[in-house]
Amino acid sequence: MVTVVEVETVLRSVLSDVLGISAARAAAFDPDTGLFGALPEFDSMAVMTVLTELEDRLGILIEEDEVDGDVLGTFGALTAFAAAKQRR
Repeated sequence: MVTVVEVETVLRSVLSDVLGISAARAAAFDPDTGLFGALPEFDSMAVMTVLTELEDRLGILIEEDEVDGDVLGTFGALTAFAAAKQRR
């Protein structure tokens, strides 16, 4: 099982890779940084790729009905969601 800090690191890497943003930009994200609806790169097309990459890199399973605007709204919310999935 990975720690929340490790989940954050993986999420930053996924966002950088999938959205094509710099690692430095992703490193600057804090828990309140807006994602879906706030980052133009993080559109509906990118959502599934981000979630699939999180599944692959963290070894978790994300069901479609578990993901909503709140989960995707901020870096902190998506980190907490992925970390909680890791603990199951």
